Amino acid sequence: MSDSEVLSIDANATIEELELHIGVLTERLNAMRRAASGYEVPDYTFQTQDGETRLSDLFAGWDKLFVIHNMGQGCRSCTLWADGFNGFVPHLESAMAVVLVSKDDPETQRLFANSRGWRFRLASHAGGDYMREQIATPDYDNMPGAALYERKDGKIVRKNSVFFGPGDIFCSVWHILALAGYSEDDWTPQFNYWLRPRELDDGGENVLG
Repeated sequence: MSDSEVLSIDANATIEELELHIGVLTERLNAMRRAASGYEVPDYTFQTQDGETRLSDLFAGWDKLFVIHNMGQGCRSCTLWADGFNGFVPHLESAMAVVLVSKDDPETQRLFANSRGWRFRLASHAGGDYMREQIATPDYDNMPGAALYERKDGKIVRKNSVFFGPGDIFCSVWHILALAGYSEDDWTPQFNYWLRPRELDDGGENVLG
């Protein structure tokens, strides 16, 4: 057996060991999330295409509400995360309410969602109190992520939350790319992947992009 083959076997063994360890830590993390008591939050106001609504209304009859914090149509990475969640919407909505919020106005949200084929319910916080108090961090005023709210005894409780970033566990694309040898520095998400040919058979007049 060559030295390279030995190194490959050793590397695979280390990878398997790390995967098992990550699995154990993930189980512990999720157990802590299930046990989290959370804290009460205000009944924030949002805008939708149907007019003003409140955080309590977004529960839509459920006791749990999953809110996706999207930075808006100008963020390619936020679009990538939402593209991934979109496939899970029917499954998630069998257990809780789901809504995607951003600072974009309702009309802009809907146009962009339609262009991506998103099935989320949408609401705009317009960069107001919800963004400042539920999304912002000391370093970023509009941080992508998500929060899980519950209704308890007439109160709205923020049970769990998470911030999104390249390589996190909430976007499987990064882990698939890692299997292929790519890191976050090697690949950047785009809104679409059409590459304009150097020469167009139709002459190329009025081509956008």
